[in-house]
Amino acid sequence: MHRRDTLGTATVTVDLKKLRDNSRRVVSQLPGIEVVAVTKVTCGSPQVARAMLAGGARALGESRLENAERLREAGITAPIWLLRAPTPELAGDTVRLTDVSLESELETVVALDNAAAAAGRRHAVVAMVDLGDLREGMMPAALPAFLERVNAMDHIDIAGIGVNLTCFGAIVPDEDNLGRLAELAARSEKQLGRPLLVSGGNSSSIGMVTSGRMPAAVNTLRIGETIVLGVDTLTREPTLDLHLDAITVSAPVIECLVKPSLPSGISAQDAFGNRPTFTDRGERRRAICALGRQDAPPEGLRPVDSRIEVLGASSDHLILDVEDLERPPALGESLGFVPNYAATLQLFTSPYVHKVFSPPA
Repeated sequence: MHRRDTLGTATVTVDLKKLRDNSRRVVSQLPGIEVVAVTKVTCGSPQVARAMLAGGARALGESRLENAERLREAGITAPIWLLRAPTPELAGDTVRLTDVSLESELETVVALDNAAAAAGRRHAVVAMVDLGDLREGMMPAALPAFLERVNAMDHIDIAGIGVNLTCFGAIVPDEDNLGRLAELAARSEKQLGRPLLVSGGNSSSIGMVTSGRMPAAVNTLRIGETIVLGVDTLTREPTLDLHLDAITVSAPVIECLVKPSLPSGISAQDAFGNRPTFTDRGERRRAICALGRQDAPPEGLRPVDSRIEVLGASSDHLILDVEDLERPPALGESLGFVPNYAATLQLFTSPYVHKVFSPPA
């Protein structure tokens, strides 16, 4: 590791013990539900995956084959679910790297069947239905014909049916949409003559279980954000007494000066095409940290010290109001932040952000 990677750039720190505790707490609050722990926000971090599995998750969920390969190369043998359906051309890698994939297109499942035959193995699919969120999933009326065709394939197992909610259309899981999922599951089980796994969504469905409103048919959830960040994804409020700071980011100060709070001169668009507005608060001390929008959206960063205020960011500069601190931060001193989901996703994706796992492997 080059010295500049630890001195001059932002660092994400993952507290693996807190992450394991969060996983254990979530699993304990979902009796009768198997948890597929989703690692995609951390780009398939093997350290994160192991912490989630140690906390009781039964499988891992990933959206990208690159991340699934990273997990396999790290020696992780737990079942991996591919949450984003592959193109038919990627069927071979899907069969090689994952155990289950979420599918709604028959053409893709045909390709998976052929790839599984060539590899001499089997692959399981969860048939996804759209119940209002309008992301992935066939319309419910198409499900019986889909199941009939897939059930006749030689190397594909129909593991169950599933739904996704809250990710695109922001539709809340409730008795209506998950009740319809349960009804579809009952009909599908009758059609196939055997029990099915029923995947009732993601972290946004946890409240249905803890409030006693989840249909009994639902026996699997795909959970990432609540384990990683400790929040209810419907409200982004703390939930289940989870750790909120299992993941933090720090960035060194590169400037700390007293400046006017109101820009001077003719105003146009900023670097991102916005027209920012400012309030004149007089002269105040500002700090700039080595972190920018290329690494994380500034609105997704909550300072660990509540006396610090995030004012905004350009591509590579995070601008902070530090007037209320007892002393000005020194150059090179790192300031800490707790990222929200969008910021966590971008921080782990950015190659400019150093990643540290504590305790180390």
